[in-house]
Amino acid sequence: MARTHGAGVRRVRLWRWRRNPLRRRSDLVEAWVLLAALVLALTGAVLAGLAAAGAVDGALAERRDRTRAVPAVLTEDSARTPPAAVSENGDGGVWAPVRWTAPDGTGRTGRTEVEPGNEAGTAVTVWTDPAGRLVSPPPTGAEARFQIVMAGVTIGVAAAGLGLLGGRLVRGGLQRRRLGEWEAEWRLVEPSWRKRMTG
Repeated sequence: MARTHGAGVRRVRLWRWRRNPLRRRSDLVEAWVLLAALVLALTGAVLAGLAAAGAVDGALAERRDRTRAVPAVLTEDSARTPPAAVSENGDGGVWAPVRWTAPDGTGRTGRTEVEPGNEAGTAVTVWTDPAGRLVSPPPTGAEARFQIVMAGVTIGVAAAGLGLLGGRLVRGGLQRRRLGEWEAEWRLVEPSWRKRMTG
């Protein structure tokens, strides 16, 4: 049996932009709203993404400026092998106690991640804030670029989604208004049409 679904039906592209007797004013308004929503969503996505990437880049640069690498010394031997959970998910380091000198000249102690199997007295590098407290090393290179790009992409996609959602809400309002207009017109036409069909 031959398929007849859609036979004889021709889709007219961009029909809202073309002059035709079936196009209503609300159809043209809807076309402009959809175009504006698309342009605003794309523009907003690019601008928001760039702003977010710039903010993250600035925050990372400030963090790099506020931290400094300081020489430290292991006060105990570090474990020979990292715990299973750490070795599977981390970079293979182990936590060990260290001693370093703060900017005010006082000795400090704390724990930091070091290579496994080092003996007490081994020199290591730790990162500190301006007060001399231990902090994690600031991201650099590929890790910093990844954070910057991910922030830009995430915020850009969110901004585009909000713009498109706003356009969809406006379009829904226009469709409800158009259906109301059709219903009002049908109320005017229906009695004479029914009379003709039954008479």
